[in-house]
Amino acid sequence: MPDISVPALSLVVLVGVSGSGKSSFAARHFAPTQVLSSDFCRGLVADDENDQAATTDAFDVLLYIAGTRLRRGLLTVVDATNVQREARKALIDLAKSHDVLVDAIVVDVPDDVAIARNATRPDRDFGAHVIRRQHKDLRRSLPRIGREGFRRVHVLTGVDAIDSATVSTEKAWTDQRDLTGPFDIIGDVHGCRSELETLLRELGWRLQPDGAGAHHPEGRTAVFVGDLVDRGPDTPGVLRLVMGMVAAGTALCVSGNHEQKLARALHGRKVAASHGLQESLDQLAAEPDDFRKSAHAFIDGLISHYELDGGNLVVAHAGLKEAYHGRASARVRSFALYGDTTGETDEYGLPVRYPWAQEYRGRAVVVYGHTPVPETEWINNTICLDTGVVFGGRLTALRYPGKDIVSVPAEQVWFEPARPLETGPATPGRRTQRDPALLSIDDVRGTRHIGVRYNKGRIKVREENSAAALEIMSRFAVDPRWLVYLPPTMAPPATSKLDGYLEHPAQAFAEFAANGITEIVCEEKHMGSRAIAVLARDAAAAAERFGVTDGSSGIVCTRTGRPFFDDPATMSELVARLRTACRPLMDDLESSWLALDCELLPWSAKAGELIRSQYASVGAAAGAALPDAITALERAAARGLDVADLLAHTRTRAANARRFRDAYARYCWPVTGLDGVRLAPFHILACDGRATAVTEPHSWHLAKLATLDDPLIAETKHQFVDLTSDEARDSATTWWSQLTDAGGEGMVVKPLGLTPTELAQRRIQPGIKVRGREYLRIIYGPDYTENLDVLRDRSLGRKRSMALREHALGLEALTRFTEGDPLWRVHETVFAVLALESEPVDPRL
Repeated sequence: MPDISVPALSLVVLVGVSGSGKSSFAARHFAPTQVLSSDFCRGLVADDENDQAATTDAFDVLLYIAGTRLRRGLLTVVDATNVQREARKALIDLAKSHDVLVDAIVVDVPDDVAIARNATRPDRDFGAHVIRRQHKDLRRSLPRIGREGFRRVHVLTGVDAIDSATVSTEKAWTDQRDLTGPFDIIGDVHGCRSELETLLRELGWRLQPDGAGAHHPEGRTAVFVGDLVDRGPDTPGVLRLVMGMVAAGTALCVSGNHEQKLARALHGRKVAASHGLQESLDQLAAEPDDFRKSAHAFIDGLISHYELDGGNLVVAHAGLKEAYHGRASARVRSFALYGDTTGETDEYGLPVRYPWAQEYRGRAVVVYGHTPVPETEWINNTICLDTGVVFGGRLTALRYPGKDIVSVPAEQVWFEPARPLETGPATPGRRTQRDPALLSIDDVRGTRHIGVRYNKGRIKVREENSAAALEIMSRFAVDPRWLVYLPPTMAPPATSKLDGYLEHPAQAFAEFAANGITEIVCEEKHMGSRAIAVLARDAAAAAERFGVTDGSSGIVCTRTGRPFFDDPATMSELVARLRTACRPLMDDLESSWLALDCELLPWSAKAGELIRSQYASVGAAAGAALPDAITALERAAARGLDVADLLAHTRTRAANARRFRDAYARYCWPVTGLDGVRLAPFHILACDGRATAVTEPHSWHLAKLATLDDPLIAETKHQFVDLTSDEARDSATTWWSQLTDAGGEGMVVKPLGLTPTELAQRRIQPGIKVRGREYLRIIYGPDYTENLDVLRDRSLGRKRSMALREHALGLEALTRFTEGDPLWRVHETVFAVLALESEPVDPRL
């Protein structure tokens, strides 16, 4: 029984004459979506699967679909005769262009069997001579088909072999995505055994006495980025240790260019014994023959790169651009071994390497070595760990997923570098993740699908919404290095059916209770303007954590990312006062910076022009017109005219107009500069090392913020409520009524006890705003209470969906920032929040 194994990511080319059973074979062993049939493609372009005149167009379609599938990393099977070398070459070239392996499965039956099968099919009327010609082409191909570029050619001869064959897929050697770590990734060792042992001990590893292995008590796995050999004093000792760790399953290792060259030398090929190769050859010559053979086999077996941790981590010696992750071809291996060279050499005669990391935009962290750098530096989610230990620098490791850097100094200069180590790599314009120049319009424009960990699946941002956000971000937003978060919109509760109410706490309580939430917190909703404050302890902290070197130490921005005040002096004063007020909190959190979600009071401080143009004008017009209308109607009634209903209606409108003016006036008071301005923080978004919006419950945030004691800070009143207690619900409802009757906007109801991921998985709103009747008069107009029956028919689905998506994006932005992701990765999610705001949703909700 033939057992055929094909790579899980590959192109499989079926070869056989018409009637040989290729389509039946494909249907038995592959999913329908994996198989591309030339007959089907003829039908697509000609409405006739047997129209041979459409063959050229049909194969254009087939190659396009196959190429798209391969680009997306999908196994693809081509069902066509493919008996001629030219047809197979087009498919082999296609596989190579997408850096995937290609296998051939030859389905070989006698020509009389194929002729008999075709005779039973009325759609195959092309005669026996066609089958015989195809059979001759196949016979001519078979002796040479193995040299055409296929990884493997599987030949099934005869009907029985074809019918009994089994097909399985094999995972690529590079695919170790099921290994999730934790990992200790170690940079170029270059024969420095003593420094390697010191680093392993520093990382908590326990070495075997014979130097032939090590293990970690916490079950960590070491990953070596290659270049174990050459230049240093003890290449055999390094190999013995790493080989033992790999054999024991405690380590992985990729090939470096120095291993590749050493392997060629050990094979007896002619190579220049330069760049430390002679040292390795001399040291290995002193070792026993058995060790040399095992070392040779080990080096020969090293692969180009590894995909780890579900594809979130890639390790390759010289790095790897995203299009090559998980792929297999000569150019992928070349890139992994040598990087992307420009073809030029620098003044030291060394190749100039194209700065691929500066253009990297992949999701996976790429860890590499190869080109020594004086200090490790995150560049767009990539990091080089070669810190030149053999040249007198350091041996460095990255602890993943924590991203901690651990290094030990070289014991001495073991080999003089061709290029001074302090010059760094020969890549012009080295820029770090904190350089705003790394932002690219291509990161945000067009339709995008953003993966977030706090939402099911990926979040779609439409092209038209991105265009709207781009106008704001590019012209009005604060320095993007400070812009680590934008707040989400918030959904209202289901519409209340209580007389005179559009929103009421009862619906919010019922919604959370129905989702199994037993504890909530009700927070006062300040009537101000939403503000995000990002503060550094001082200018030095701003430079270190945010990459801002202009002397500023923070920002306060609006919910759309604009500076809160247009006057730079006022902004600087606000940041300075807020930083002073929050310094005790920074001390408490042992953090050099802080991000807060706040309301800035009064509303008029930012919305003065809006109040004058949109609200005050309505109030003034009503105040001028309605009293005169009432007077005229009263006179008409006195003359005996039946205007009673109209008079009552007008008096109601006048009373509503007064309530309308009173409502917005409560939230306005005069301010001069910052006199009269107050800030009400209600959420600590993030600080050094953690996104506290994700890790800490609301009770923690409120308790920490309550310790702030400064005239600038306004308290956020709140109540914790047990939803299983009717008394507790009633008490919270009474509190809400008191707040709103006294002119407060309302409250925000938030669930306790569930993580953001759990909330997202269960599609539970992270917060529901319940606004008071008089505040809603500002939103819906003076007479909204007269039209509640109409307003109750409001659709909340789109608003609720937007709230969940924006909340997930905001948490993702904070998590990416605190984990040290590059600026473009953080900005991608912040930008998406703003883009979603332009979706067509009723702004009154």
